[in-house]
Amino acid sequence: MSTQGFVPPLYPYEKTAGSRAKAEAHEGGIVDLSIGTPCDPPPPFVVDALASSDTERGYPASVGFPAFRDAARRWMERRLGVEVPVDAVAACVGTKEMVGTLPQWLRLRTPMRDTVLYPELAYPTYEMGAILAGCRAVPVPVDDQWRLDLSAVSDEDASRALCLWVNTPGNPAGQIDDLAAAAGWGRAHGVPVFSDECYVEFTWDGPRHTILEHGLDGVVALHSLSKRSNLAGVRVGFYAGDPDLVHYLAETRKHVGMMVPGPSQAAATAALGDDVHVDEQRVRYLDRLERFRDILAAIGLKAELPGGGFYLWVPVPDGDAWGLTDRLATDGGVLVSPGDTYGPAGARHVRVALVQPAARLDLVARRLGVA
Repeated sequence: MSTQGFVPPLYPYEKTAGSRAKAEAHEGGIVDLSIGTPCDPPPPFVVDALASSDTERGYPASVGFPAFRDAARRWMERRLGVEVPVDAVAACVGTKEMVGTLPQWLRLRTPMRDTVLYPELAYPTYEMGAILAGCRAVPVPVDDQWRLDLSAVSDEDASRALCLWVNTPGNPAGQIDDLAAAAGWGRAHGVPVFSDECYVEFTWDGPRHTILEHGLDGVVALHSLSKRSNLAGVRVGFYAGDPDLVHYLAETRKHVGMMVPGPSQAAATAALGDDVHVDEQRVRYLDRLERFRDILAAIGLKAELPGGGFYLWVPVPDGDAWGLTDRLATDGGVLVSPGDTYGPAGARHVRVALVQPAARLDLVARRLGVA
């Protein structure tokens, strides 16, 4: 009798290894638009703060240094128009680990519930976090604009839910969800709502929004320095909202050593105090989105600009997303992500992450013969 339990699946972005090899074979190398890894440098003053914090020797507080938490509080007030007490803000080691580990902490607190609700088109870690906690991962249907359709959640699933994940601006489709509706649904059903807002600074369709605009009760927002300030390598983010939930999570997480390194917190504190570099990055991403939309249009692929984020969500005319991924790698030396990476609902699309500089996008255009 086999005693083997959980077998980790292949990491989603490793599934494109064959197409990657074809793109890498091009003279000038691969243009990797498959993963949202920032390529632009953080501001020099942020790097200086990283190098000169003098915090390397001691253990940092798991909840975050007071200066970092206060910088996060002030950033939310300045950029998002919300006032959050500093004791309702806590650090996390980048938001991906928060997404991936949250269900197990919530399950310990509410063992009679076992379900994680998340958008059916979404970043894969929402589902995987549920699986790793031994929970039911239940996708919530989306409408024809890729927005959550909370009316489709069954009463049984709502009664068993540990949490609802919302991600807006969304990855991969760039949609803008109704956060007031999400907060209201969670309160009506007694389900905490966690709003992943890591792309909020790159909102194109209207002003920036956070779920915290609708009160703190029963809601928590996650924010990251990875996209906003090109600091993916320092692994720092924060979560803020319902004081009881934030306190519970901070106290639980400290027992397993979930600590953001001191130098990373110093860099993040400096970055959160400055908006100029973010506004400059917004211009870069919007220029790249528009440029690559035009490149795709020249080869017969129509993509709309997203409501937010730096991804193009591209419909595939014949529905063969893996075939298009391979063709773009073969002909253009560019790697994109097949849409089913983000759930079966995305199977007829590809996602293009506009993280490479303009010169690399122009190289793809030349290879495709549309420069």
